[in-house]
Amino acid sequence: MKRVTGIGGIFFQARDPAALGAWYRTHLGVDVQPWGGTAFEWADAEGRPFKGTTVWSIGGAGSDQFEPGRSTFMINYRVADLAALLAALRAEGCHVLDKTDDSEYGKFGWVMDPEGNKVELWEPPAGQ
Repeated sequence: MKRVTGIGGIFFQARDPAALGAWYRTHLGVDVQPWGGTAFEWADAEGRPFKGTTVWSIGGAGSDQFEPGRSTFMINYRVADLAALLAALRAEGCHVLDKTDDSEYGKFGWVMDPEGNKVELWEPPAGQ
């Protein structure tokens, strides 16, 4: 079974999300949108686009989004079959969170790594 197929997003917390977003916009050219992040469209080595995005997002410090983890960041990994991967991780003794989400954006599940970081696993909707 194929497990992780890519990075779907990078999420982190900041004391002042608006100021940090402005810094990334000004100094690194990140097109930070009013919702606090951007979606990088995928392209090949020649710059030709192909289907897929990686989300980059700043949230407020103290949010419970990353709980039960204690980190100020969370990586979202694309996966091909969320249910199968969560079952395999449970069988391997990993700390898989009971909650899953299924929405228009795809299916989401979470596992804790050995350092206590919450890791998000995302199965995109069909065709993405």
